[in-house]
Amino acid sequence: MSESRPQARNILVTSALPYANGSLHLGHILEYIQTDIWARFQRARGHHCLYMCADDAHGTAIMLKAEQLGLTAEQHIANMQAEHERDFSDFLIGVDNYHSTHSEENRELSAMIYQRLRDNGHIASRTITQAFDPEKELFLADRYIKGTCPRCKTPDQYGDNCEACGATYSPTELIDPVSAISGATPVEKESEHFFFTLPEFTDFLKQWTRSGTLQSEVANKLSEWLDEGLQEWDISRDAPYFGFEIPDAPGKYFYVWLDAPIGYMASLKNYCDAKGLDWLDYWKKDSDAEVYHFIGKDIVNFHALFWPAMLDSADFRTPTKVCVHGFLTVNGKKMSKSRGTFINARNYLDHLHPEYLRYYFAAKLTGGVDDLDLNLEDFIAKVNSDLVGKVVNIASRTAKFVSKSGGILAEQLADEPLWNQFVEAAPRIADFYESREYARAMREIMALADAANAWIADKAPWSLAKEEGKEDEVLAICSQGVNMFRALITWLAPVLPETAKKAEAFLGAELDWHSATTPLAGHTINKFKPLMQRIEQKQVDAILEAAKESLAQLQAETAGEQKTGPLADDPIADEIQFDDFAKVDLRIALIANAEHVEGAGKLLKLTLDLGGETRQVFAGIKSAYKPEDLVGKHTVMVANLAPRKMRFGVSEGMVLAAGPGGKDLWILEPHAGAQPGMRVM
Repeated sequence: MSESRPQARNILVTSALPYANGSLHLGHILEYIQTDIWARFQRARGHHCLYMCADDAHGTAIMLKAEQLGLTAEQHIANMQAEHERDFSDFLIGVDNYHSTHSEENRELSAMIYQRLRDNGHIASRTITQAFDPEKELFLADRYIKGTCPRCKTPDQYGDNCEACGATYSPTELIDPVSAISGATPVEKESEHFFFTLPEFTDFLKQWTRSGTLQSEVANKLSEWLDEGLQEWDISRDAPYFGFEIPDAPGKYFYVWLDAPIGYMASLKNYCDAKGLDWLDYWKKDSDAEVYHFIGKDIVNFHALFWPAMLDSADFRTPTKVCVHGFLTVNGKKMSKSRGTFINARNYLDHLHPEYLRYYFAAKLTGGVDDLDLNLEDFIAKVNSDLVGKVVNIASRTAKFVSKSGGILAEQLADEPLWNQFVEAAPRIADFYESREYARAMREIMALADAANAWIADKAPWSLAKEEGKEDEVLAICSQGVNMFRALITWLAPVLPETAKKAEAFLGAELDWHSATTPLAGHTINKFKPLMQRIEQKQVDAILEAAKESLAQLQAETAGEQKTGPLADDPIADEIQFDDFAKVDLRIALIANAEHVEGAGKLLKLTLDLGGETRQVFAGIKSAYKPEDLVGKHTVMVANLAPRKMRFGVSEGMVLAAGPGGKDLWILEPHAGAQPGMRVM
């Protein structure tokens, strides 16, 4: 049964522009994968969908980094753009055009929009006083000023907040302030600045943010800001600054966040000029096209307040939707440099296929703004189970029987009610993709894969093949199985584009969303070749090791440029209440025995004596300790942690250790006199 084709839509999608000052990490890649999946889905449905992106290439930080590297700013951003484009390509992110905000298109459009804002009375100017570095001869943003905290007197704190006591203040309140760039003492200096009169758009923004353009939780947060009252937005910076000079204002430059979103337009214009198209078809007020921005929740104010207000004043349409997502955590925690879980795109790509991560992200992404956790143990298990053990398994266990029958699918497939479930699921899966509820789409697809595998196991064509005269029945069953695989891989194609291409070669037919549930009958398929390999633990371990090496290299390159150490690399977690901590029962334990765990690269099996009972605990300390060195030591354990069933057995607690990992790991040991079973107070 073929699905009717919807009327074609014209859609423009964008992702937040990567800052051209560093490598992409998996937090960035989460967004680009989310966007790419949605764009591929729209194209699969027959819509005209363009995906535009670019490097965000302006600002003081880029100017200073280029100077440190001994490059011009233009050379630095060109190098970073080449690296970013390579990472996009290798993660199978199919942008139609990857451009730069440091382009003539963006210069032209930024000047035009600014002049429209100015002519409409939405640009104000006034003199402000700022900190100024007399040696570098530049005005200093708060993050480039350091000094002693005026509250707790902790030295080496930034100009807007203290990392030691949490106080916030202005840079002028710092004790003994210095420029973080040159070490000179800042002086106060006046300068004329230009401001976008954002408060004048309050009523417009109150209506626009509640128009369905944003998720409800995002609109609610913006409502709080709108009710508190908006401030005028400083859109200018003084020379020296790497960016575009403001028309008719020598020595004044657009603040990076003014021209960055205009980069969406500039990338489209660059693409359309090359194709003989009109970029205004997407951005004019009466456009019937759709515009979708995919962004992280940390830049909502720029995309849902400043940007729509600028567009409205400059006589352009506003986005159809701003799709906001949460942050990426690794193993339940913020990406950590000290744990080696601050993973760059290239750290991953050098060791694993991109589709594994594309699928795992898809299996956890929703249409909301919740954070997404990359649990590395679950990552291995889920990819191996779902993709290799379920979807690919359907093809591998049925194709060989079709090949034995000449490689031609049966004219009459097995009469199986399960196929009706596939037909009924197709529109639901499409709706989940459309609403960015990828996790629900993946669950629906995997439930069908489970059902298909169970059906094939029940029919047992491998057993029937041994019975004389059952050849047609075997072919009908396996032909149905091949068609089930074809439907599943069609629905997974936006997530797994490379595997989908391999599947097309095997099937001898293009995957088409609208005919996915119209069975191929009497059709010739090709010999099946393995489509995907299982992930091995050693590959993930190699990624983490590469992440640590990348961090070490970065720290060596930026030595003296920023604070390092345990707290800088791994900030203190969110504050908890005493009652929460009191629930944790810490006890002294004697390590009565320690032994290796067969097949576990990081674990040791410990037998802990609590002075009356023993516990079995699996501890990830093998890299730092030999079993024989632990026996007889006292340590501290979490005694009331719920038992955890692992592949090697049940772990009945946790020992406490400190350190970044690897050989630099130390279990906690009490002073002499502490006895097994004693509570740690």
